[in-house]
Amino acid sequence: MIGHDNVETEKMRQSGAPVTNPHRTPTIVRLAACHEPSWRMSGLTMHKMRVATCLALLAALAGARAASAGALDEGAERYRPYLIEGVGSALAGARALRERADAADLAGAKKAWLSARAGWERSEVFTAGFVPELDAQIDAWPNADSGFHAIEAKLFGAGSTDVRADAAALVEHLNDLHGKLGDIELTPQGLLDGTVRLAYEVGESKADGGESRISGTSLDDMRNNIAGIDFAYHTIFAGALNTVDGKLDEMVTDRIGQLKAIVATSDLPHVNIADLRQTSEELIVALQSASAKLGLQRPTLEAQVR
Repeated sequence: MIGHDNVETEKMRQSGAPVTNPHRTPTIVRLAACHEPSWRMSGLTMHKMRVATCLALLAALAGARAASAGALDEGAERYRPYLIEGVGSALAGARALRERADAADLAGAKKAWLSARAGWERSEVFTAGFVPELDAQIDAWPNADSGFHAIEAKLFGAGSTDVRADAAALVEHLNDLHGKLGDIELTPQGLLDGTVRLAYEVGESKADGGESRISGTSLDDMRNNIAGIDFAYHTIFAGALNTVDGKLDEMVTDRIGQLKAIVATSDLPHVNIADLRQTSEELIVALQSASAKLGLQRPTLEAQVR
C-alpha cells in the first residue's frame, strides 16, 4: 500500500513539478549543514596548528638559547683554571725577578722577567676587560711608568737591577689579581670581547715592532697572545658555535691556525705583517659574526668591563 506522501510525490512527478518532501531535509541543505561547520572547524584547526607550531618553534629556540648559554657558561668555567695558571706563572716569575734583582743577578732577573711575561700574555683575553685598573698597573704601555715595561727598560735597556720598588709593586698587583680569580664572574660576553680585542692588538699595535721592543720579546708576546686566543675560543665558544654554524666555527679555527703559522718564524722582521693584519681582521669579523649565533652582543674593539 502506497502511503499518502508517496502518492503526492508520484502526482508531482507526473505533473513535472519539483519534488519536495516536507519530512526530509533537502540535499543541498544537508550538504551545507554538514560541510559548513566542517570548513569552519578546519580553519580553526589550522589556526590552532599554526599557533602550536609557532609556540613549539619559540620554545625550541628558547631551549636552544638556554642550552647555548649553559654551554658557554660551562666553557667559561673550564677556562678559569687556565687563567689561574697563567697569572700564577706570571706571579712566580715576578717573585723570582724580585729575588734575582735583589741579588744583583742581571741575567737571572732577565730570565725571570721573560717567564713572568709569558704567563701574563697568555692571560690577556681576560685582563683588560675584567680588571682594567690592575691591568694598567701591571702592563701599562706605551706609557711604561710602572709594571712590566718600567722594569723592562731598566733590565734590558739600562742593564740595571735597580728595580726593587717596581718589582715589589708588580708582585703585589699580580698577587692581588691571583687571589681574586677564583671568585670573579667570568662572563662569556666579556671573554668574547677580550678575545676580539686581543686579536686586534696582535694584528695592529704589536705588528709594528711590538710591545716589548727593548727586551726583543715582541714575537713571543704575539705567540703567547695567540695561544691564549686559541685556548679561550676552543674551550668556551667552539662547541656551541659548531652546533649552530659549523662553517663559521671552521673559519674561526682556520684563522687562528693561520695566525699561529705567521708568527712561527725565527724573528719579528721575518713576520709577514700584511698577512698578519689581514688574518687578524678576518678573525675579528668571524668572531663578531659568531656573537649573534651564540646569543651574545657584537664585540667591539674597545676594552669594556664585564
